[in-house]
Amino acid sequence: MRIAQIAPLFESVPPDLYGGSERVVSWLTEEMVRMGHEVTLFASGDSRTSATLVPGCERALWRDSSCRETLPHHVLLVEEVFRRASEFDVLHFHCDYVHFPLVRRHQAATLTTMHGLLHPPDLRRLLEEYYDVPLVSISQSQRSPIPTANWKGSVHHGLPSDLHTFRETAEEYIAFLGRISPDKGVERAIDLAIKTQIPLRIAAKIYEEDRSYFHQKIEPLLKEHAGLVEFLGEVGGKDKDDFLGNAKALIFPVEWPEPFGLVMIEALACGTPVLAWNRGAVPEVIDHGVNGFTVDSVIQAIECLPLLNKIDRRTCRLSFEKRFRSEQMAEKYISLYQGQIDNLRSLREKAHV
Repeated sequence: MRIAQIAPLFESVPPDLYGGSERVVSWLTEEMVRMGHEVTLFASGDSRTSATLVPGCERALWRDSSCRETLPHHVLLVEEVFRRASEFDVLHFHCDYVHFPLVRRHQAATLTTMHGLLHPPDLRRLLEEYYDVPLVSISQSQRSPIPTANWKGSVHHGLPSDLHTFRETAEEYIAFLGRISPDKGVERAIDLAIKTQIPLRIAAKIYEEDRSYFHQKIEPLLKEHAGLVEFLGEVGGKDKDDFLGNAKALIFPVEWPEPFGLVMIEALACGTPVLAWNRGAVPEVIDHGVNGFTVDSVIQAIECLPLLNKIDRRTCRLSFEKRFRSEQMAEKYISLYQGQIDNLRSLREKAHV
């Protein structure tokens, strides 16, 4: 199958540090190449892939100090994709909705994975207008704000089996991995550490729009509890593997309906149980009492912390292997691709009757 993967240009594919969507696109692309498909990746020029790379810009836009507007680059990216659309059996978009008008005006088999939160005041009318653009969700929960959109399937993220190292034992700290934002609930994680006196290590990216929040809310807590709470900044590669794998648990204290939560399956791949707030897709990933715990408050989290020792870390790893490997993700997408290809073929046949 000739497949075009179209990534957002904000980070490289894969990103060096933080960047969930670009990381998933990389794993999906590499797995499909391994399966023997002919894959072309449209992404930033500093991306690394075994597929054929078509650069949409010289370097990742969020790493390019000369970039002030990201939309023009994505418009040009989509133009190039559709200029070459006849070269592919299917076009798989991961860049939100900038391509919707061209999908409608070209006869091509497409899928669009929606990676973010669906905010009805912004997106309901758009998805109603583009009722003919086939969409994929990354969880069932993600669909709930706009369940009537043109959903063709739901595919959980998956990552390579050998990406993370399984560890049977852990050190005495809990881990927070992600970005500094009120939505991510890092204050809850700190509160939990203070109340239990269990050391917390925070590995997180700080975007410019959240820097004032970090300085006003988080930095004072770091200084006050310097012996208990440690801020590491961004981590990647082996440092990230060690950080997650050696943790007693991953704390996932989200304040918003997270559409998936990639870090949860990264932790499970290490054998690290997850203590997560019951928001968004969390119940689709975490089986309460099996590979972690789901809670609704800091009080409930405190009650669950002593129970983490009863969670079998091999069971956590097994839950990852059964449901969240990149092979499984790729196979599900290939099935959806074939459905879109068959639909397009049927439409063309009817047009010639």
